[in-house]
Amino acid sequence: MDRARSVVPALIGCLLMVFGRQAAVAEPLDYYMPTGVDYDQAIPRPAEVLGHELGAQPARHDPMVTYLRAVAAASDRITVETIGYSHQGRPILFFVVTSPANHARLEELRRAHVARTDPTAPTATGPDDADMPVVTWVNYGVHGAEPSGMDAAIPTLYHLAAAQGSQIERTLDESIILITAIFNPDGHSRRINWVLQHGSTVTVTDPAHRIHNEAWPGGRTNHYWFDLNRQWLLLTQPESVAWVAKWHHWKPNVSGDMHEMGSNATYYFHPGVPARRNPLIPERSRDLLGQIAGYHAAFMDSEARLYYTEETFDNYYLGKGSTYPHVNGSIGILFEAGSARGGAIDTINGQRTFADNIRTHFRTSLTTIEGARALRGELLAHQRAFFRSALEQARADATRAYVFAAPGDPARLFHFLQLLRRHDIDVYRLAGDVSADGRTFRAGQAYIVPLAQAQYRLIRGLFERVREFEEKIFYDVSGWTMPLAYGLDYDALSGRRFQSRLLGEPATPAMPTAPRPDRAPHSYVFDWTGYYAPRALYRLLGEEVLARVALKPFRVATTAGEVAMQRGAIVVPLARQDKDGDAIHAIVSRIAAEDGIVVHAATSGLTPTPGVDLGGRDSFRSVTAPKALMVVGRGVLAYDAGEIWHLLDHRMEIPLVMRDKARLSGVDWDDYTHVILPGGRNFSLPEKVERRLHRWVRGGGTVIALRQGAEWAHDHLMADDDDKGRKDKKAKKNGDGEDGEVAERPERPERPERIDYADFNRREAADVIGGAIYAGDLDNTHPLGFGYPSRQVASHRNTTIVFDTPDNPYATVVRYTDQPLLSGYSSDKRVEEIAGTPMMIAERRGRGSVILFTDNPNFRGTFFGTNKLFLNGLFFSRAFSAPRDDGRAADQDHQHQAH
Repeated sequence: MDRARSVVPALIGCLLMVFGRQAAVAEPLDYYMPTGVDYDQAIPRPAEVLGHELGAQPARHDPMVTYLRAVAAASDRITVETIGYSHQGRPILFFVVTSPANHARLEELRRAHVARTDPTAPTATGPDDADMPVVTWVNYGVHGAEPSGMDAAIPTLYHLAAAQGSQIERTLDESIILITAIFNPDGHSRRINWVLQHGSTVTVTDPAHRIHNEAWPGGRTNHYWFDLNRQWLLLTQPESVAWVAKWHHWKPNVSGDMHEMGSNATYYFHPGVPARRNPLIPERSRDLLGQIAGYHAAFMDSEARLYYTEETFDNYYLGKGSTYPHVNGSIGILFEAGSARGGAIDTINGQRTFADNIRTHFRTSLTTIEGARALRGELLAHQRAFFRSALEQARADATRAYVFAAPGDPARLFHFLQLLRRHDIDVYRLAGDVSADGRTFRAGQAYIVPLAQAQYRLIRGLFERVREFEEKIFYDVSGWTMPLAYGLDYDALSGRRFQSRLLGEPATPAMPTAPRPDRAPHSYVFDWTGYYAPRALYRLLGEEVLARVALKPFRVATTAGEVAMQRGAIVVPLARQDKDGDAIHAIVSRIAAEDGIVVHAATSGLTPTPGVDLGGRDSFRSVTAPKALMVVGRGVLAYDAGEIWHLLDHRMEIPLVMRDKARLSGVDWDDYTHVILPGGRNFSLPEKVERRLHRWVRGGGTVIALRQGAEWAHDHLMADDDDKGRKDKKAKKNGDGEDGEVAERPERPERPERIDYADFNRREAADVIGGAIYAGDLDNTHPLGFGYPSRQVASHRNTTIVFDTPDNPYATVVRYTDQPLLSGYSSDKRVEEIAGTPMMIAERRGRGSVILFTDNPNFRGTFFGTNKLFLNGLFFSRAFSAPRDDGRAADQDHQHQAH
């Protein structure tokens, strides 16, 4: 223990740190620890570094990092590394805990363990199963507003480092324990700031107190307001990329996931609702889950605590931290504690404290570790059998492979390949042409994923379209077919069409780059199909370079010969620019290198296409830089708003102004070209703001609205004033017989159906849309459909919002097909209601526009295939016109610019 003593002087500076007040509910360290265990006094205790006892407040990130690193430095049982950083630059720490003897050959043990997940290996090398440690992983702090799920890492690591005796020695000999201590440091920091801002000398347990009611957007999510517990499958955030990479580096046998729920709840742990198990999860997974649950139950029963195990929560959506392990040969366990919110709170089950939640999560962490150790042989055997059975099931499957491509968009293809490789899925270049479902996938342009590999089940989970369900109640989404989300052309290959010769070289994802463009004698031209074309365009517009968008297909003479361009192509003329040719060439060269966009150097403004020249009035429209304001705050769903913020800021590098709903009255609307209304429950804007928004739109502004925001905009901004008057008059006449008419007496309604309350959940779920993927027919000749080679789009829908088809025959940019359900659950009633209705509407109002989405085109940062519909609304919202016979064309400036 000399190494432990050597670090103590380095901690002296930390001892003076005191954050916040010492709450009355704080407990000494002995309160948390199991009885009858001696602890090494050389291991630093939490209060020595944190400056407060556990439970006094959520631990701040910086001192928590300092403390956990100090514990690792003081113990020969623990190593620590930084595996990634949050958006705000905070480290994510990863700890490996095992016996010193295991540490001495750790890489040998890891390789031998991972080798057992390779179904093609004839025999495993290294230690026998009887000598192999079980690998147990525990997640702490994925939701920042659930602080006991983060702070429980502190006593867990202290115990594992300092506990003495034969029991801990045996546990460490037979286990390798992996701990990701700080999953979501940015959200947690927002949470603790709120708690400390509203902390009192006297603990206030009234649930109405401000400390227990965190302001929008709360601390649950990460910097961009993403729910990181939905990121295990999607991997669009740096935190999830970091931990999933480490998860596959080790392939653990058991994964524990610590959370909080509503304060009036008791305590929950898996196995979950029996009928809501994803069919890709083996029965054996649930059997083992139940056996480990017995260890948690034994602890809870020893203290006569209340808990439950088979209600509310499920294992259906594969992208959660407690479900993802089950399709990767592991056992995932969800733990939920009733939240103490601000530290201590009164509930229907008595007073709940933060300290008690930390203690309970800590003790179930220990029962997870002990349960895994006790079931070591069964867990190792299950993991081996899981992956060996993958090849057997693949041989019996009618589908042998999936083939996919993204014509004209290598960047979108790159992101999908990157996703597959991060999930440890083998992908190959397509070595020969193959036709499927009327499409031909070309060698060298498409990729192929064979099902005969270790990740067979996960491949099915990512690629399959599922529309039949045993259970119709979902804790999360029911459809997540990833090629549809990415907008790919893809198909399944049966045994008849699949041959091993189609497997070319293994795919190595690399962000595409394009050659440096020649210097243009006249103009630069690039296509709009690429995913990062909007980022490329904003690079130009942000530097005040003039650009134009093509409304028609055309051919253009370039330094490399004649090139065909599609609608939406961007033309950057050299004439009338404030920047010189060198500066413009530097920008387009950066576009080629960083955005992967091929930029052509046009030699003349005269094109080979009859009726289309680069200076044309009807063939091109000028494009101006958008300056968008997004409405945020109470009533707006933070997820929807965060997905828009992430898309514009992080991916497209387009600045976005965010303004709280409560402060809209002070906005100078003329400073903005676009106002974005995300979804949210009961979305509404004050009447005064609505009137001003009306005038702003008619003066040339554009509203882009999603889901419930679109519903509000449809009802409040789309109807003309005379239409509103007619509707109001009709309502009065039908309601109370005004204007000399007598209201008709309504027919006597039929007696309502009487239903047993026991059927409540099932009946209420019968007509839901469980987060499904729907098919739409896109008018890709419309400026808001530019950049899409195909008319087929797939979007994510989880509301029942339905709009009538507008009278304007050009206004429906995307219409749901007659059989729209592609993947996920929707009742027959909802499918019938939605079929043939608009998904995306665009109408001119005066000189401005209103663009509505019934769906979320940016869902969870994953629907790359519909992102461009949203982005087109920013750049091309005035590149289309209203029909001349609808009475509005006269209000529009024919020479308008396309925002």
